[in-house]
Amino acid sequence: MVARQLDEQIAGRFPVGQRLRVLDVGMGQGTQALRLARAGHQVTGLERDQKMIAVAREALAAEPEGIRARMRIVEGDGQDTGVHFLPGSFDVVLCHGVLMYVEEPDPLLAGLARMLAPGGLLSLLVRNADALALRPGLMGDWPTALAAFDSTVYRNRLGLDVRADRLADLTATLAGIGAPLHAWYGVRVFTDTAADGAEPPADVATLLDTEERAGRTDPYRAVAALLHLCGVRG
Repeated sequence: MVARQLDEQIAGRFPVGQRLRVLDVGMGQGTQALRLARAGHQVTGLERDQKMIAVAREALAAEPEGIRARMRIVEGDGQDTGVHFLPGSFDVVLCHGVLMYVEEPDPLLAGLARMLAPGGLLSLLVRNADALALRPGLMGDWPTALAAFDSTVYRNRLGLDVRADRLADLTATLAGIGAPLHAWYGVRVFTDTAADGAEPPADVATLLDTEERAGRTDPYRAVAALLHLCGVRG
C-alpha cells in the first residue's frame, strides 16, 4: 500500500522520467530503497542495525550492475543526517517505521526536512495513536483497549514498548519545520489483526485494492493502524 501511495505522490510532484535523489532513513532490509533504485532513482539507504545492513547488502549484490550503481548504503542514525549529508541534497526523504522508536521525534523530523531540496517530498509512516484501542478491542483484550484511549504508548509485536503519533500533532510539526502536510493515507485498515506469518488470501489483489480504497477514504483511514503522511518542502 505504501509503495502505491508513494508512487502516486512522486508522479504528482515530479516530471515523468526524472531521476530523483532519494534518502531512505531507517531503510531496514532495503525493500523500499531497492524498489526505487530499480525504478531508476539514485537512492541512499541510511541504517544503523548491522543485521539489516547485511541483508540489504546481500539483496543489492544480487541486482544488475546498473541498479547496484544507483544505490548506496550508509551506516548511521536518522538523527545524524546533518553529519552525513548537506542540506537540500535530496528530492525525496523516506522515514518509514522509525518514529515509533524515537522518544522525541521533532529534532529528527526537522533534520529530515533540512535534507530536502525546495519542493521535495517527505514521506512518513507512523503508528496511529488515535486508533491504538482498535486492535486490542477487536481481539477482545478489553483492559489494553481501555488503557489505549488515553495513551500514545503501545507494545508492538516484537514485545517492545514504543510510541505512536497523532495526525493533528504531526500536521502541526510538519508546518513548523517548513514541510507542511500535502496528503495523508491510512495503512492496514482491515488487516492489522492478521497473525504474523499468516497465508495471504487467494484473492490478494482484491484485498490490496480494498485496503488502498479504505486508506484514502474517510472515515476508514482515520482508524488505520498506520498513517502515511506526505509533506512538501516549501
